[in-house]
Amino acid sequence: DGMISGSSDIACDVTNPSHFKALAEALPSGAVWVTSHLSRTHKTAQAISDAGLAIPTPIVEEDLGEQNFGDWQGMSWDQMMEADPKTYKIYWADPTRNRPPGGESFTDLIARTAGVIDRLGDAHKGRDIVAVAHGGTIRAALAVALELKPEQGMAISFDTLSVSVLEHVEGGLLRGAGGVWRVVGVNRLSA
Repeated sequence: DGMISGSSDIACDVTNPSHFKALAEALPSGAVWVTSHLSRTHKTAQAISDAGLAIPTPIVEEDLGEQNFGDWQGMSWDQMMEADPKTYKIYWADPTRNRPPGGESFTDLIARTAGVIDRLGDAHKGRDIVAVAHGGTIRAALAVALELKPEQGMAISFDTLSVSVLEHVEGGLLRGAGGVWRVVGVNRLSA
């Protein structure tokens, strides 16, 4: 409805089994599963499991949660502007680095997502990791993998229930002269 949910724990719709069956067929078996702390990621992972992919109990990573919009969560952009025009104007001067009141910037989200990627990559080296996450978190992960500026990361769009695949390349690409991440696919629709 045009409202910013951010890190609010809102409901999600998991009533279309064909979407989840397609995801179950597209995702690797035997992977490590991770969700954020928000119930919509738990419900999505469970719906994928119910559709036929046996998954282990997901690791819950609070730092994979969606961007926290603080006092602005649950509001539309128009309501945010009406509530505090001065802060709204400051925020929009650089929406990737400025924080909403009581919230975090997209740059903050990139930093916490990078920490989780590094930690999980070290802990589960050589294994597939399936992260059921949020649009902002996925943008942040791509910004980390591709070493994008925050503005570039925010320019990436995602569809609900899409799949993006990043591969960590031990030793780096291009015989060590490139980054350590290969982007295999972004925003692939599985249904």
